[in-house]
Amino acid sequence: MAQRDAKQALLNLTELAMDQGGCFTAKQAEKAGFEYPHLTYHVHRGNFERVDHGLYRIPMIPLDEYNEYTRLSLWSRGRDAVRLAVVSHELALALHELSDMLPGKVHLTVPRTFREQPRRNCLLHKGDIGPKNVAARNGFRVIAPLRTLIDVAAENTVPGKQLDLAVSDAVDKGMVTLRKLKDAAAQADPDSRLHACFLR
Repeated sequence: MAQRDAKQALLNLTELAMDQGGCFTAKQAEKAGFEYPHLTYHVHRGNFERVDHGLYRIPMIPLDEYNEYTRLSLWSRGRDAVRLAVVSHELALALHELSDMLPGKVHLTVPRTFREQPRRNCLLHKGDIGPKNVAARNGFRVIAPLRTLIDVAAENTVPGKQLDLAVSDAVDKGMVTLRKLKDAAAQADPDSRLHACFLR
């Protein structure tokens, strides 16, 4: 068996964690060169912090304003280690700087088959999100502007004035076109709020 290079293992893990708000999973640590005894040792020494089941953090990496979203993204991983949660709804509006919404909770959309209970201050929405509806951020993913507007309109989760402002902002910034919004409304159920919002 080849001898473990501790310095290289730490470098590998730190580089990975830098792109994830300082966070990493136990599987990622193992791949970088930290088997479970090494991981436990570094937690006891204070070099790593355990922040959730199978999820850790390197304290020397500064927290950023999006750290919570990265942590929840990693928390949502499935058995194959693929992250399942995508930031959505009111929080996606805020991240895209659409409207004046200041959401009180972290809104995440997860697959319909997702069975984990939501973490504190987290609201889960069940739905199917295709790759074309997702934009990558540093450490997490967020639903694209068009799909975000469709979701908040269809679920009636945003006051009318804020939704109007979000639509106006998205069009003014070139994030969506009125044609695409009207097409989405035309394909929706006739009773959907999308008709009132987009077919005017």
